Formats: sequence, C-alpha cells, structure tokens
Amino acid sequence: MPKTTARSITAEIRRFMESPANTMKNTDDEPAWAAPLVGLSSAADPLYVFYREDIGDFFQPPVAFLAHKYPDRTFDPERATVVSWILPQTEATKRDHRAEKFFPSERWARTRIFGEEVNVALRRHLEAFFDARGIAASAPQISPLWELKLSEKYGYASVWSERHAAHAAGLGTFGLSDGLITPAGKAHRAGSVVIDLPLKPSKRPYDTHTAYCLFHKKGTCGKCMERCPIGAITKKGHDKTLCSSYVDMTVEYVPRHYHFDGYGCGFCQTGIPCESAIPKGLRPKGG
Repeated sequence: MPKTTARSITAEIRRFMESPANTMKNTDDEPAWAAPLVGLSSAADPLYVFYREDIGDFFQPPVAFLAHKYPDRTFDPERATVVSWILPQTEATKRDHRAEKFFPSERWARTRIFGEEVNVALRRHLEAFFDARGIAASAPQISPLWELKLSEKYGYASVWSERHAAHAAGLGTFGLSDGLITPAGKAHRAGSVVIDLPLKPSKRPYDTHTAYCLFHKKGTCGKCMERCPIGAITKKGHDKTLCSSYVDMTVEYVPRHYHFDGYGCGFCQTGIPCESAIPKGLRPKGG
C-alpha cells in the first residue's frame, strides 16, 4: 500500500469533493462546495492546551477522540496529527446570498443542511480511508464524545471546534464575527479528523489569531456588523445568544419558501471584504 503522506491525504479529500457526493441536492444537482483547502497540525501543538484553558476545561485534546474510539490503545500526542479542511462556498451560492438582506438564500440554506451532510460524509470517508491503511482515525465532530457546552467566557461552545483546529493548521484567523478568514475567504464550513500518524504540521503564516481581520488590525471595515440582520455583531464582538435567536426564526422561513427542512444565516460571511479571500494589505507574503 502506498505511503500515507500529507500530499496523498489532500489528494483524497479533493477526490472525494470532486465526486457526486458533493451535492446541494437541488434540481441541477450542483456541487455544495468549491475546491477544499487542507492543513495539518500536531496533536501536541500548544494551541490545543491554550484552547482548553481559554474556552473551558470541557474542551477535549485531539487524542481524546482517538482514545475514546480505541479504548484498548494509548496514543502519544507527539505522534498524532489533526487533518483540517475548509469547504468554500461556491460562487453561485455567494452571489445569491450577497443579494439577500434578511433571510437566507436557497443555495445558502441548502449548503447549511445538505452541504453539511457532505461534510459529515467526508469525515466518515476519511475515517474509513485511514482505517484501511491501519491508521487509527477519529473525526471529533461525529464522535460520541462530542457535545455542546457552555463556556463561562464565550457562552455557547463545544468540546471541539473545527474552526480552532483549522486555525492551528495554518488555514486562517478569526474575524470580528468569530468567523475564520481563510485564503478562500470566510464563506465556508470546516472539518477535521485526528489520526495516529506523525506528519509535518502546516506552516502558520500569522502571529496573532486576528491577523486577517481589517477591524482588528486596522480599525476599519466592520461590514459584518452592517450585514447582520439582527444586530448580533458589534464592536464588542459576536453575541451568540442573539445570533441563535435569529437562526431559530429561519427554521420556519426555509421550509415555507424553499420546501425542505432547514435553516441558515451566514450574512456576516458574504458582502464583505473577506468573503472570498484575505483582505488586501493583510495577506501573507506571496499570498
């Protein structure tokens, strides 16, 4: 069997996303997502220790998910890797959603529901991909260990964060709205799988967790505040409770207008300078 490398993992993720599995399940069976970004972080990266200290002691270290899935084995964080990916929204989805002012566009709502089904399928596919190669693997988001929690500091939280793993893997930094700004922009969803295989981590081309946000770096922009239909984003940051109350409203809107059970928001991810790229002036050298 060929050696499992960062390149072969990236190729497998791209192959899956180019397959019919990547669909938003509309009349034209359009792809839910554009070409993915992939990055790696060490399970022993100090950032994971910081996340637990900062978010709450309920936040689980990467190897905890391996240990839960394989209870008869022990795992060394120094020899484990977190594979992270970003699934960017398509140009058609961003165009549709950019034009909306209060309720989500149909394509956006479809990617929130059926696109996340693709993301879950990719997680399961990668677990099987590694298992076939004798490599223990666990995707935290679909692990029985995963659950929602309440952080004293941040409110709604969970035992694992796909965005924080992607940040550790060099894929992006956080904006005023808490969204992750990546080389493909902020309109995306993220995923990850923890594997018992030591691989070289991806370079982090930033030295702060807000390096790609115009508001945080230059005190300008704030377009995500203007885009939020319920005022959940202010100069103080993202009000998760207010944000959640808006999303609850869309649970009735989506089936009534688009005829499938769903919901969605994402206004802070479109119609902004970081929608599809890192804003000019903040891009790493060569980016």
